[in-house]
Amino acid sequence: MRPSCLRLVLPEEKPLAATDTKKRAQCAKKKNLVILRKPVAGLSDTGLAKFVARASRAIKLRGTVNVLVTGSSELRSLNRRFRGKDQPTDVLSFPPGPIFVNGLAGDIAISADIAKQNARRLGHSAAQEIKVLALHGLLHLVGYDHESDQGVMAGKERQLRRSLGLPLGLIERSGQTEMLTKKPPAKAAGGGARSTRATRSR
Repeated sequence: MRPSCLRLVLPEEKPLAATDTKKRAQCAKKKNLVILRKPVAGLSDTGLAKFVARASRAIKLRGTVNVLVTGSSELRSLNRRFRGKDQPTDVLSFPPGPIFVNGLAGDIAISADIAKQNARRLGHSAAQEIKVLALHGLLHLVGYDHESDQGVMAGKERQLRRSLGLPLGLIERSGQTEMLTKKPPAKAAGGGARSTRATRSR
């Protein structure tokens, strides 16, 4: 399965950082919402909410972040609906539209199934993998885009991953996976992981 990610850009997207002191204070008081529809060993909704709050502070993302951890079938449905791709994906990020900016930094959907597969393959816990995917989604919410930023997001993800005590980041290991799984030219083209980004037009 090829992991991919998405940052949907809605028309007339507003900046996510609160600019005035009053808004900043309101955003800081709001709690992140985490829904674990699919259980993951060693991960609680409270624990993930605390991690998301900590990571959000580290990247200076203001506002509430809603995180859904669910199965691949639901991620496939979202991927089909918003990207026209009928396949599951590991993480999707949805910045708020202009109507919903009121304290909302955005929504993230994560596939617990793909997270568990990645964790087994990479030798760490599924709970850690969910956090890696959440961090990746948060970086998209703050405006990073690894498809066009010449490695800026990858560098930020690597720095945050280290400071937050996480294993290899999604972008970092995608490159590593490509190098490790690349086949000789005489055989079929390499099967490495590649992250993707899509936008929704008006």
